[in-house]
Amino acid sequence: MRPTILIAESSNFSEVAAHRLGECGQTIVADLDRPGLLKAVGTADVLWVRLRHRIDLEVMNASPRLKVIATPTTGLNHIDLREAELRGIRVISLRGETAFLDQIFATAEHTLALIFGLLRRVPAASAHAAGGGWNRDLFRGRELHGKIAGIIGYGRVGRMVAGYLQALGMAVVAADSDPARSSENPRIKIVPRAELVESADLVSLHVSFTEANSHFFGQKEFARMKPGAWFINTSRGELVDEAALLHALESGRIAGAALDVLSDERSAGMSGNALVEYARSHDNLLITPHIAGCTLESMRKTENFLAEKLAAFLDSRMEVACVESRNAGDAR
Repeated sequence: MRPTILIAESSNFSEVAAHRLGECGQTIVADLDRPGLLKAVGTADVLWVRLRHRIDLEVMNASPRLKVIATPTTGLNHIDLREAELRGIRVISLRGETAFLDQIFATAEHTLALIFGLLRRVPAASAHAAGGGWNRDLFRGRELHGKIAGIIGYGRVGRMVAGYLQALGMAVVAADSDPARSSENPRIKIVPRAELVESADLVSLHVSFTEANSHFFGQKEFARMKPGAWFINTSRGELVDEAALLHALESGRIAGAALDVLSDERSAGMSGNALVEYARSHDNLLITPHIAGCTLESMRKTENFLAEKLAAFLDSRMEVACVESRNAGDAR
C-alpha cells in the first residue's frame, strides 16, 4: 500500500521534490496552520515540515499512522525526538549530511548580513530615510577591519563565516567542543572558549543544539566579553540564556546583538518575548525570524536532497514489506 505523504509547509516548495515524493506515495501538498495540521495529520504516514510547526505530543497523538517525519533542517529541536523514538517514528533530516551541506551557504551569508546590519545600523538608518530623514550623523557605524572575531562552533557554518570575516580583514579565533577539531587555516587559532570570549570584539555562535548544551552561553560568558563587543546567534535560541543576554544589553556590557533565533519559537508570533520587546525601542538588538537558511537556492537544494533521501528510505521499507509478505506466504 502506498504511503500518504503530507507536506505541511508547501510555500514555494520545490517542484522537483514534490514530483519525486509523488512517485513514492499519495502526496498531499498543503500550507497548514496549527489547527489545520492537527486535522490533516490523522491520515498521514509521512509528515514533511520545515520550522513552522512544533511536532510534539499533541501532533503525534493526532497521527496514529505516522511512521516518518521529514524535515530539511539540521537542527531538530522543533521535534520531540524522545516521543518519536518511543513511538517508532523515524526522523529523516539533514543532520550529518556533511558533504551535501558543504554546498549550502545561506546561513553563513545571513550571519554576515546580520553583522553588517548591526554594526552599520542598517535597519534604523533605512527606517529614518523612509520617514523622510537624512541625518547621517545619527547612524555612525563601526568597521570590522582590524578587529577580532570569535567563532564558537568551528564546524561547517563556523568555517564559512570565519573565511568571510577573514576576507574582510578581521583576525579570527575559534573554539569548539570537539577536541579533535582543528583549523586547517594557519591564520585561525583554536582556543578555549573562555579565552575567545575575553579577546573577541565580535562573538558568533555556530553550535548544534542538544539538551546537554542548553543555555551554555550565559551570564558568565557575557560578563567575560569585552566591553563594547557584539554577539551574533544564527544557531538555536536555546543555546543562550536570554535573560543574561538582555541584562548584558540593558547594562551596556555589550554594544549589541543580532539574532536569527530565539528560545521557544512560535509561528503565531513572539511578541511576548523579552528580547523582542527590547528590540522595539533599541536599535542595538537586531532580530530576524529564523530566516538564515531561507533562500530560494538553499531551500530548493535541501528539499530535492531530502526528497531523494526519504524516497530511498520508503523504497527500502517497501522491499522489506514485500520480503516479509512472501515469507509469510511460503510459511503457509
